[in-house]
Amino acid sequence: MPTISHKGRNMPESPIRKLAPFADLAKKKGHKVYHLNIGQPDIKTPDVAIEAVKNIDLSIIEYSPSAGYESYRKKLAHFYQRQNVNVNPEDIIVTTGGSEALLFALATITDPGDEIIIPEPFYANYHAFASSTSATVVPLVSTIETAFALPSIEEVEKLITPRTKAILICNPGNPTGYLYSESEIKQLAGLVKKHDLYLIADEVYREFLYDGDDVHFSVMNLEDIQQNVIMVDSVSKRYSMCGARIGCLVTKNKQVLATVMKFAQARLSPPTIEQIACEAAIDTPQSYFDEVISEYKSRRDTLISELNKIEGVIVTKPKGAFYCIAQLPIDNSEDFAQWLLESYDLNGETVMVAPAAGFYSTPGMGLNQVRIAYVLNKKDLTTAVNILKEALTAYNKK
Repeated sequence: MPTISHKGRNMPESPIRKLAPFADLAKKKGHKVYHLNIGQPDIKTPDVAIEAVKNIDLSIIEYSPSAGYESYRKKLAHFYQRQNVNVNPEDIIVTTGGSEALLFALATITDPGDEIIIPEPFYANYHAFASSTSATVVPLVSTIETAFALPSIEEVEKLITPRTKAILICNPGNPTGYLYSESEIKQLAGLVKKHDLYLIADEVYREFLYDGDDVHFSVMNLEDIQQNVIMVDSVSKRYSMCGARIGCLVTKNKQVLATVMKFAQARLSPPTIEQIACEAAIDTPQSYFDEVISEYKSRRDTLISELNKIEGVIVTKPKGAFYCIAQLPIDNSEDFAQWLLESYDLNGETVMVAPAAGFYSTPGMGLNQVRIAYVLNKKDLTTAVNILKEALTAYNKK
């Protein structure tokens, strides 16, 4: 029988999606499932984007340019410039989601066995992207006890070897909601410069900040290491357009851009109609974002308040994005998450969470933790956490 590739066998399953068949079975039983497992916002997509799709006047849906439409890249650059982020149209390659941008970045800078340092817990698909490109993830351990703060720069430097090619961060973080300060970014920049590495920043959640004076500092504003910096972004969360699958890779490094373009040409082009929608979405009024951020802040505060009422649960308040890691009074969150869907309901309702072990690379980490996405309205969040509370009691008695 023909064999499967080594990297195919090592490709991790998504901790976010692999329990989906059990959720489907729960629904077939007639149970309502509250989805706390996936970052699919319920916020309405901006009207300008929807109207742009409705009013498309095309006789042929053609390939777009491999780098994306110039008109979109120009508007995107202006969008960043309004946020005081140093980006020009020629620095941008439009990709099929932020996922493709990360794949292109890793494929461009790594050879098999090269190492990428990533603070953990991290977005689970980073592991999948590394596996796809035969790169090796080197985890930088952060803990719930320190609110997942970046360890000292000395601890980061200890992980650097001759095979290290990059440090990859998500800012603000998925799954922790951790926000890197300007000081921390600049410390990482100093390390990157010292060891001639790349600094890759996933800035998909840049707007999602909730606490007063907190500000997002983009790696594109690191003036002295512009050749070492790669930024990844996406429209998925910003405009509640996850299904559009439009993202971008941004860098001042012309050699990186030229190499990424080879991969972009090999996949032909990013989607045509979705770019039209995304270009229109850039004209979304600020009032939309003000309302969205206010709503997510309220949801965050509700979720954390309700979780803190459950005996034995440990959770830190995220500063950004719309996720948190919660530590539960159980031994195996994957077994618990499956049991919730297979064997438990409260008045015909249950919840779906993402086991957190899949967000770690270090074996044994996160076994009693889950990631929760606060993308439901406050009423549903309160109900879902109450179900979780009752479920924990029942699970620990079984």
